[in-house]
Amino acid sequence: MTALTEELERIVGPRGCTTDPDELQPHLIEWRGAYEGRAAVMASPASTEEVASVVEACSKAGAAIVPQGGNTGLCGGAVPDESGKQVILSLHRMNRVRNVDAENFSIEVDAGCVLTSVQEAARSAGRFFPLSLSAEGTCQIGGNLATNAGGINVGRYGTARNLVLGLEVVLANGAILSSLRALRKDTAGYDLKQLFVGSEGTLGIITGATLRLFPDPGEVSTALVGLPSAGAAVALLGSLRSRLDDRIESFELISQRVLDLVVQHIPDASLPFGDGYPWYVLMDTALRGEGGLLEDALMSEAEDGRILDAIVAKNAGEAERFWRLRHSIAEAERQEGKALKHDISVPLSRMQSFLERGDQLLAELRPDLELVAFGHVGDGNLHYNVVLPRDLPEEEWQAEGRRITGALYDLVDELGGSFSAEHGVGQAKKAWLATYRAGTELELMKTLKKTLDPANILNPGKLF
Repeated sequence: MTALTEELERIVGPRGCTTDPDELQPHLIEWRGAYEGRAAVMASPASTEEVASVVEACSKAGAAIVPQGGNTGLCGGAVPDESGKQVILSLHRMNRVRNVDAENFSIEVDAGCVLTSVQEAARSAGRFFPLSLSAEGTCQIGGNLATNAGGINVGRYGTARNLVLGLEVVLANGAILSSLRALRKDTAGYDLKQLFVGSEGTLGIITGATLRLFPDPGEVSTALVGLPSAGAAVALLGSLRSRLDDRIESFELISQRVLDLVVQHIPDASLPFGDGYPWYVLMDTALRGEGGLLEDALMSEAEDGRILDAIVAKNAGEAERFWRLRHSIAEAERQEGKALKHDISVPLSRMQSFLERGDQLLAELRPDLELVAFGHVGDGNLHYNVVLPRDLPEEEWQAEGRRITGALYDLVDELGGSFSAEHGVGQAKKAWLATYRAGTELELMKTLKKTLDPANILNPGKLF
C-alpha cells in the first residue's frame, strides 16, 4: 500500500492525497452512522486526467476504489469496507462550472460541483435547474447522477436521469469516455451515458456532466394544505393538475407525526396551523403572472370537500419557513433515533391502494409499530418509515425489521413498484435487489459489471 500511496501522491500532489486518520474519518462513515469502514488513503484529483491516472494506478496495484462525492447517501454506497485496503476517491476538488449555454438551455459542470452551485449558475444565466433535495447544500452532482437522485420536483421534471444530456466518465482501465454533447436528439448508436446514471460508481466514475436547463418558472406560490388522509393527497393532485394547467412544481406529502418530530428536534420550527391535521401537502405552483390562481384552486377544493384547511404563503420568507419544515425531516429523524427506512415507489394509480393496504399490513404485523411517512406524491415516491418499540433488544429489533421490511416490499412488488425509489441500493439493499430483480434483469446487470469492470475494482460490494 505504501508504494501505491506514493504513486497517488505523485499524481494528485500533496494537497490531493491524505493518510491522516483525522482527515479520513468523516469520509469513512455514512451520514446517519449506519455504515462505517476503513481506508488507508484518500486521493482527491483536481481534473479528469488525474482521475484517470488514479484509476489506472489502482488497477495496476489491484486496489479497489470507492468514489465519493458529498457523502450524503443513505444506503452506504460511498463508504469503504472494513478491510482498510480500499482507496477513497473524492471528487470535491473538481468543482468547476465549465460552461453555461443559456441559448441551448444546458450547463456543463464538474462532477464535484455542489448541487446548489449548479442551481445558482443556472439562475445567474436566467435559467432553472430543477433538481432539488434536502442535502443540496452538501451533495455533489456526480453523486446525484450516480444514484439517479429524485427530490421534490420529479413530478414535473423527472429524476436526475431525465436531466442528463451528456456525461464524462473514467472507466475501470483508466480510459476516459467523453460524451458531453449537449444534444436533445442523437440516434448514433447506444445511449452509453445512461449506463452510468444510477450505477453508484460500479461501472465507471462520473467526472463531468452536461445537464438540461429549463426556463425560470418565475414567481412561485407556496401552500401548506391539511388533509384527512394520505390517500386524499392522490385525489387532490389529480384535481389540482387540471385546475392549475399542470403548473405544479412540487407536491410533498407529510404526516402529522413527521412534523411533530421536526418541531421537537429543530430549533425555531413551528406549524402555521392552530389545529393539527392527520396529513399535509406542501406544494409549489408556478404562477406566471396569475397571482390568485392557487388560492382560487384551493378554495374550490375546500368547497368540494377534498381538503380540511390551507395556508398560502404571503411572501418568500413564509414560504421558506414552510419548506424548512420539509427539509429538516431527515435531521429530525436522525436525532430521534433509528427506524426502518423504506424508500419505495408505486404507480400513482396504485398509491392509495398501497397506503390503505400498508396501514392494514403494519397493524397486522405488529400493533405497537409507529408509522413515520412522507414523500413525493407527484412521482409516487414515499419514505414509508417504521419505528419499532424502543425497548426491543437489538437482535429482536433486527429480526422484526427484516420481517416487516420484507412484507412491505412484497406489497410494493405486487403493486408494480420499486423497493428503491431514489436513494440507490448501496450496501443496504443488496439482498432486496437479488430478490426483486432476480432472473434476466439481474443477470444482465452483472454481465455489464463484469464487462466494464472485470477486476471488480470500482466500488465493490455495492449493488451485488
